[in-house]
Amino acid sequence: MSSFTVATLPRISAAALSSMILSASSSNLNATPTESHFAIIDVRDDDHIGGHIRNSQNVPSSTLDYKIPELVRKLADKEIVIFHCALSQQRGPSAALKYLRERERLIGPSTSIGKAMEKSAAESKAAKDSNDEWVDVAEDEKKEQKVYVLDRGFVGWQEVYGEDTRLTEGYRKEIWADGY
Repeated sequence: MSSFTVATLPRISAAALSSMILSASSSNLNATPTESHFAIIDVRDDDHIGGHIRNSQNVPSSTLDYKIPELVRKLADKEIVIFHCALSQQRGPSAALKYLRERERLIGPSTSIGKAMEKSAAESKAAKDSNDEWVDVAEDEKKEQKVYVLDRGFVGWQEVYGEDTRLTEGYRKEIWADGY
């Protein structure tokens, strides 16, 4: 059984995330978003309008049940994964928990996400996927990964960085004029 709970999920501030984005973009001028050491997962559904954090991936919460295993594999090389929704009170934290639990199931416990115990040598080379087929797990996939929830979600983000085109794409101020 997993030891992850909403109470144990670390939060990241909008200021810290903006620094990460600006630092990555200034040090990697020719890098594509997928070459970054972190990923931002926006789980807003039909409220994913009026802007989004630059280079974030929209994975609507309504699709998470079948998208999480794919995300675990796709984001295995990332050092940091940040989830958010509009307010990061329900969908964002829930998505982060699902991701952590699925990552633990597929890859095994990791010290960076709360577990220090190691799997046996045979189990660390392979993990069962949802179809009971063995999946090879590369050494890269077992490296430490930190998972965060963006504090105050996109609502808090857009209040400070909505009009900053280095950090926010597709921002429409009029949508946010009267609040969320």
